[in-house]
Amino acid sequence: MKSIILFVSAAVLSLTGLPSCSSGVSQLGAYHAYDRPATLPTNPNAVRVKISLRHQMVYVMEGSQPLLIAPCTVGTASAPTPQGHFTIFNKTPYKRANSHGWAYNGNQSQKAMIGSRPRGWLFKGTPMPYWCEFKANYGIHTGWVKPYPSSHGCIRMHENLSPKFFRLVKVGTPVSIAAAQPEDSTIGRNIPRPPDAGPLPDYSPQMYIGDGYFRQHKTPTFE
Repeated sequence: MKSIILFVSAAVLSLTGLPSCSSGVSQLGAYHAYDRPATLPTNPNAVRVKISLRHQMVYVMEGSQPLLIAPCTVGTASAPTPQGHFTIFNKTPYKRANSHGWAYNGNQSQKAMIGSRPRGWLFKGTPMPYWCEFKANYGIHTGWVKPYPSSHGCIRMHENLSPKFFRLVKVGTPVSIAAAQPEDSTIGRNIPRPPDAGPLPDYSPQMYIGDGYFRQHKTPTFE
């Protein structure tokens, strides 16, 4: 009887198209493997960053030469990414959010806002590795990349690409953010995106409470 139930369950799963645990793990592996080439600049002072909100794409340019073309995730309609011309004024690989993150007490943990954590519990802000701040409280950093706007206004980059971006820019690098960029129709066309992070299994709370998420990336390489 047990084998019949298992067989029927598998058949129903196949017919309904619901994702299985194994497919989720496989997609997570594909997400981990995602990468994009990057080139170090000849003149770091000539580096410019252009971000297209509509196409959710980051262009790191040295003149007309692309150094990195990277898909990203931008802010939602209710929490939009600011548009305009900015300058990176703060960089740190170990940034944590001030207001939202994880409350924990021994082996217990839960997502929480700092003001609503259970009494007596400790708090760690959400990790935002490779933080590059271009406006107060807005930055470009590591985060789950989805094919639709879903951040709180920051620019989230794939875990393997944000360390490269961090290396390519410096304090003082100009950042232009607009609904679209001219590069969308040229070098930005047909850039493969990572698997949608939305349905992927999240990392364990320990990854975020500890330092694991800050190390969750490939060693960056440059051409």
